[in-house]
Amino acid sequence: MSDSERYRPLADRMRPENIDDFFGQGHLLGNDNNLRKAISSGILHSMVFWGPPGSGKTTLAQIIATTSKANLIRLSAVLSGVKDIRKAIEQASRNKQDFKQDTVLFVDEVHRFNKAQQDAFLPHIENGTIYFIGATTENPSFELNNALLSRLRIYVLKSLDIKNIKSILNLALKDSENGIGRLNLSISEDALDVLADLSDGDARRALNLLEIISDFRQQGQLEKQDVINVFSSNESKRFDKNGDIFYDQISALHKSVRGSSPDAALYWFVRMLDGGCDPVYIARRVVRMATEDIGNADPRALRIALDAWETQDRLGSPEGELAIAQAIIYLACAAKSNAVYRAFNEAKRDVNHQTSLEVPIHLRNAPTGLMKELGHGDNYRYAHDEPEGYVAGENYFPDNMEHAQYYRPVNRGLEQSISEKLARLRELDNAEK
Repeated sequence: MSDSERYRPLADRMRPENIDDFFGQGHLLGNDNNLRKAISSGILHSMVFWGPPGSGKTTLAQIIATTSKANLIRLSAVLSGVKDIRKAIEQASRNKQDFKQDTVLFVDEVHRFNKAQQDAFLPHIENGTIYFIGATTENPSFELNNALLSRLRIYVLKSLDIKNIKSILNLALKDSENGIGRLNLSISEDALDVLADLSDGDARRALNLLEIISDFRQQGQLEKQDVINVFSSNESKRFDKNGDIFYDQISALHKSVRGSSPDAALYWFVRMLDGGCDPVYIARRVVRMATEDIGNADPRALRIALDAWETQDRLGSPEGELAIAQAIIYLACAAKSNAVYRAFNEAKRDVNHQTSLEVPIHLRNAPTGLMKELGHGDNYRYAHDEPEGYVAGENYFPDNMEHAQYYRPVNRGLEQSISEKLARLRELDNAEK
């Protein structure tokens, strides 16, 4: 190994140079898949790789450029600006004109570029000056301009499974040229399992962890306790409070509650806490779940959710987290109804699409003599004075508006009794017609 390579990180030294040595992404790189065929044939097209850290986005871009014998220019959207883009385009133009060589322009963290910076690529993708490959951990449909997206194929990469991570670690342990095979360091199966678990599906993280631990142990066999001694056993799993993983996990929590799966809901709750999510944020979402998915089927759910939020505010962790867990389990087990949620949205839709209809004269307030003279409140019938406490046939909508039914209680929980009561009131209305 040369001096220039001696200080390259292990993850960089172990980066595969061809598609056959690439681990993971079988859904994209299987023998019959189009991306695999395109790479193997050296056929270029512009694309964006969307996936979590350490899933191979940069490596794939380098393999594509190498296989197609194209010049590779790398930019980081974190560090680069329009000036750097212009310089890269100029170099690509010279490659095309002077050397008849294609250029792959790889932009890491492409979602960090603003609209103007993204637009700067468009004409050069169109005229073939560059083949654009972007890499992002964020959802391209939210973070990239439609104009740029329309010129790219999107490939979704997944985090690596434990089997692939272990294969990568074993390869690094045996490789004496690029890996750490020269150290005569081996690893027990238990230690390998712990190290693979700590990597959380991230190949780069796995190799970085192995490199760190190899600095402590230069030879012999690594045991499980050796790994635990070097790394905290409660290292946070992959989580980004501003990214897709965050929203995917809160979505999984919400849908588990809606689907009446207390165990899955509790799992996603703990996953989010493990990743560093603010428990107060989760408590707020639990309140939303109580109103959106349970409503009047079990009105206690809202009170329990609010109590959990208050407990978190007053006591903090871990007592508050236990109260939130209690609320989540209660909500998951409670009778479900989205009748209030649907009714609210339907009423909101009508209000948004109608003019400002006037309040009927008999429903208006009459606090002054003038208002009484104008007839405000005339012919209003006081429900408590009526049989069954209900004014049969009364109209409470604006005069020009057809009666609407927004609230349709379900036959579950308390709403079953509500449904029966409303049916009885409709019978009384029909009798007055």
